Amino acid sequence: MKKYCLAVDLVDDAELIAEYENWHKPENGWPEIKKSIWDAGITNMEIYRVGNRMFMIMEVDETFSFERKAAMDATNPKVQEWEQLMWKFQQSMPFAKNGEKWMLMNQIFGLNDK
Repeated sequence: MKKYCLAVDLVDDAELIAEYENWHKPENGWPEIKKSIWDAGITNMEIYRVGNRMFMIMEVDETFSFERKAAMDATNPKVQEWEQLMWKFQQSMPFAKNGEKWMLMNQIFGLNDK
């Protein structure tokens, strides 16, 4: 198993943040989106928030790659619809490239690292 951590900012508006969190409740998530995540080789995903900063932990199997996931998403109309909806709530981080959302984070510490 491999793990990736990513971050993105939300628009700093309490109502929009509450709406974003509502979309991510189990009863409001789109089953097609969960399926696309599993199909890409992501075995677990958790998202955390502090203020308007979001942090995602993805655990993936050996079939996962960011390139493969991007290619799968590009041809999935439901994923494209979801991503368009989420842009209402998300914003690029100040140092992101134009249009870049979730940014891969570098691990700088591991308790069990040697």
